[in-house]
Amino acid sequence: MCEQLSEVSVDDKLNEECGVFGIIDYDGNDVTRRICYGLGALQHRGQESAGMAVSDTNGPKGNIMYHKDMGLVSEVFRDETLNGLSGNIGVGHVRYSTTGSSSKFNAQPFVLNYLKGTLALVHNGNITNSEELKYELANEGIVFHGTSDSEVIAYKLVRTRIRSATIEEAVAKVAAELKGGYAIIAMSPRKIVGIRDPFGIKPLCLGKLENGYVLASESCALTVAGAEFVRDIEPGEIITITQDGIKSDISLKSEKRAHCIFEYIYFARLDSKMDGINVYDARINGGRALARRYPVDVDIVSGVPDSGLIAAEGYAKELGIPFELVFQKNSYVGRTFIKPTQEERTRAVHLKLSVLESVVKGKRLVLVDDSIVRGTTMANLVKMLRKAGAKEVHVRISSPPFLYPCYYGTDIPSNSQLIANSLSPEEICEKIGADSLGYMQIEDLETMTKDLPLCKACFDNNYII
Repeated sequence: MCEQLSEVSVDDKLNEECGVFGIIDYDGNDVTRRICYGLGALQHRGQESAGMAVSDTNGPKGNIMYHKDMGLVSEVFRDETLNGLSGNIGVGHVRYSTTGSSSKFNAQPFVLNYLKGTLALVHNGNITNSEELKYELANEGIVFHGTSDSEVIAYKLVRTRIRSATIEEAVAKVAAELKGGYAIIAMSPRKIVGIRDPFGIKPLCLGKLENGYVLASESCALTVAGAEFVRDIEPGEIITITQDGIKSDISLKSEKRAHCIFEYIYFARLDSKMDGINVYDARINGGRALARRYPVDVDIVSGVPDSGLIAAEGYAKELGIPFELVFQKNSYVGRTFIKPTQEERTRAVHLKLSVLESVVKGKRLVLVDDSIVRGTTMANLVKMLRKAGAKEVHVRISSPPFLYPCYYGTDIPSNSQLIANSLSPEEICEKIGADSLGYMQIEDLETMTKDLPLCKACFDNNYII
């Protein structure tokens, strides 16, 4: 299977399953390339497939053009493909599968024709009651062609739209039945409707063009599309954007909120701002908290590119220890075939990263990363550093140990594959070959995000749903 290498290994990092993007330009300008730019900025959220659907608000009613395929944004949208798409309203998607198999059909947007027209849908997250909804739809005669819960939402929305006066009314009815963490953007040929789950687990924000609007998973996508950040969509908010402007419905808003902590630890891009928190600042603060909890006398501090670098910078600042780069990252490895064997996984690490021997030789160092999932990658990195002459390697992790699965859209493996589920921190330290190991404590996570209510279920087993 063709896969994108993660930061340093093919199976020892977590992945977010997708990013969503929606845009309308009131001046009638073509938005296809802006969608491409936005999806490119969200590429870190999913490298498996990409797609977009566009329409002309002044064109023939019900006409939505779309293209989707397996691959990176730059691979899916060549000039010849973009030249065949045109419209001033559109949605886009990048995907990494957590539910649903890795196939072109499960790529998004889902575009469906129905009695009242055509609808396109893009979705980020997991719907925990999707099987129940799928069963109901199957009893109504719906035949599913894929295995993702996004397809379930699309069919549910179309069936509801047939019995509703407007698409926003249909979205509100469907959203009231959904359980889980999600950000959804639905598009008719003349409207865009965005919705964020009632707890704010998944991110969604609004940007303003000179004469139009953008919805996106992260604010970094607004910037590259030429939009100015306006605000985050409220948890439980349904926002409708038409030629007449914006309407907001917060009838689904919950008193409880639970924003995914891993957006701030790892998923989101450094230049994004989510729910009032700058991602860069959150990671610096996380590194500082880690240093206060687990200080150590070393010569230098470094991080695993790119996921651990900013927390490492915070760790170094807190203790007044020099921050150094100890790995050279090969940014041109790209997509490759990797066999699922331990030998190939080890080779993948060496292919992606090499040690700067002159920096580490004879040094005692701290190595910071965002997580340890199975432990194979960290063990290889520690071994590489020792081979290059490091005297001591102390590992610090800017998240607590993963102990429980995530049901809201993060591909945390089963408990049996989580190293922290079967081994103590002391045993993990020995297994990865480090001189010491320190994990972020759950009570210190709040230092990253101030008073923002967090979902930490993968660490503490406290699920909001």
